Amino acid sequence: MIIKKKELAAKTLKVGKARIKFVHARLDEIKEAITKQDIRDLVASGAIIIKPIKGRLSNTKRKNKKGPGKVRKKLKKRKQTYVKITRKLRKHVKLLKKQGVLSREQSLEIRKQIKNKAFKSKANLKLSIEGMKK
Repeated sequence: MIIKKKELAAKTLKVGKARIKFVHARLDEIKEAITKQDIRDLVASGAIIIKPIKGRLSNTKRKNKKGPGKVRKKLKKRKQTYVKITRKLRKHVKLLKKQGVLSREQSLEIRKQIKNKAFKSKANLKLSIEGMKK
């Protein structure tokens, strides 16, 4: 009987059953409570007590470790972007070598840099090549 009242109180007050405590002197009043409003009245009068939350969450608010530095893109997506940009840059270097803009040594050096992800885009590659010429 009292277990059902505790469940009703927990549901009404939106807390766990473990946090609800009945005052033993007023158990007769608690047994007579039928509705949610009766439970609320008993809480207001002090027959039902809600215990405070135990544990760490109540006294320290921990940060969720979901900052921008922690979010990693999916591996498949990262690899796809790497492959796309690498192919594009290598094709461009090959074209420049064919045109005679770059020597064999320069093209090999740039290819090493492409492999090491030194360039973000084709425009970035073009800027670095202009810098090499000067």
